[in-house]
Amino acid sequence: MTEEEQETLNKDALRAQLRGLHEDLIDFLEELHAADLAAWMLDLDERECRQVFDALDAEQRAEVLEEAKDSLREKLLDLLTPRQLTEVVEELPADEVVDMLSHLEPEEVEQVLRGVNFERARGLRQLASYEPETAGGVMSTEFVAVPTGTRVGDAIKLIKTEGDEVEEGHGLFVVDADSHPIGYVTDRALLTNSIHDEVDRLMTDPYSVTVDLDQEDAAVVLARYGLTELAVVEDDGRLVGSITIDDAQEVLEEEASEDMLRLVGTSPVHQTRLPIHKRVLARLPLQVITVLGGLVTAAVIDALLPVDPGGNHARGRELLAFVPVVIGLAGNVGVQASTILVRAFATGEVEPDREMSVLGSETLVGLVIGLICGAATFAATMLWKDTSLAIAIGIAITCAVTWAAFLGCMVPMLCRRIGIDPALIAGPFLITISDISGTSLYLGVALLLAR
Repeated sequence: MTEEEQETLNKDALRAQLRGLHEDLIDFLEELHAADLAAWMLDLDERECRQVFDALDAEQRAEVLEEAKDSLREKLLDLLTPRQLTEVVEELPADEVVDMLSHLEPEEVEQVLRGVNFERARGLRQLASYEPETAGGVMSTEFVAVPTGTRVGDAIKLIKTEGDEVEEGHGLFVVDADSHPIGYVTDRALLTNSIHDEVDRLMTDPYSVTVDLDQEDAAVVLARYGLTELAVVEDDGRLVGSITIDDAQEVLEEEASEDMLRLVGTSPVHQTRLPIHKRVLARLPLQVITVLGGLVTAAVIDALLPVDPGGNHARGRELLAFVPVVIGLAGNVGVQASTILVRAFATGEVEPDREMSVLGSETLVGLVIGLICGAATFAATMLWKDTSLAIAIGIAITCAVTWAAFLGCMVPMLCRRIGIDPALIAGPFLITISDISGTSLYLGVALLLAR
């Protein structure tokens, strides 16, 4: 049995438990990993999500929220009472709490913070004051720091004492009297040296960044120098947080994913789970630019290569002037759909059981974009062409763009089914087949309607 088939069976098992006894659901959920449950809950409706959350304790809810995508996290937070939210806040690391609270209204945030102890609430407010895309926004304020002269044995005792209150790291920082980081000691160094040694003898020079540095730049520092933990300091050099290699990896993955989606002119979110209208709005700006450029090209072709109204194939030559619009639109829509699918396959966003629904929704997105661009091209073409030709061109462009969206999904899906990496084939193959088939479809439909 393949991993995808096992995933489908597990989802079916979860739905079966939701239809059974509450006690059986509790037992079933205890055996699941939070990451798996968060992924499966993306396909559940609000009532089913409430059933699942009612069967979890505070610690399990916190773990699921930590693993959940933003769209699911927002839905799950709406299911929790203020008291339950407070319980979840007590279980999560500070940086995760701040991310979670960003989805709530200010009055809800204040109500939750009033329910936790003063020191933690103050730390959360401080962390929330930093810009989300900066080092301060992704750092954790729960780290271990010891003053110079501390003995290894005392440092280990401190780690044991504060172990439940700090985020899992790889060592501790050594600070001076002004809380400036002057050294870093790994866990390995602590365990392989005498408990009577001072940490000053074991420490290495720390790497630090300021709280206002871009998160991607901070992550690059960690990756470039092979660090496991990076100190984050205020402008005065005072240590206020740390970024681990795990945080850096997550940042770099998110930035790479966002850059990929922005490159093809869409928003950097989980597109396959967005409502149709939001997907269209995210992708439309690039298509508007393409339509304008294509119309200018068509006008230039018309001006430099005028058509003799009485000549042979005059209609066909008029239609050819708008081929650049078709190639541009079909290429953009197809590449957008294929890029979104390839990324979704790589991240596990689209499993085999969702392929057909994603194919249908993405084709519908292409249809809506095609209708809008076709209508815009029709209106513009009416300025210097007759009505019948303008209608034919508008309808033909709609058909070609819808077909391109369908191809943009189908090609990666077929590649995946036959065991070929969609990223290797979908791009060049899709562009070629989209240009040929889209142009043929456009000319065929337009000629049929323009007669």
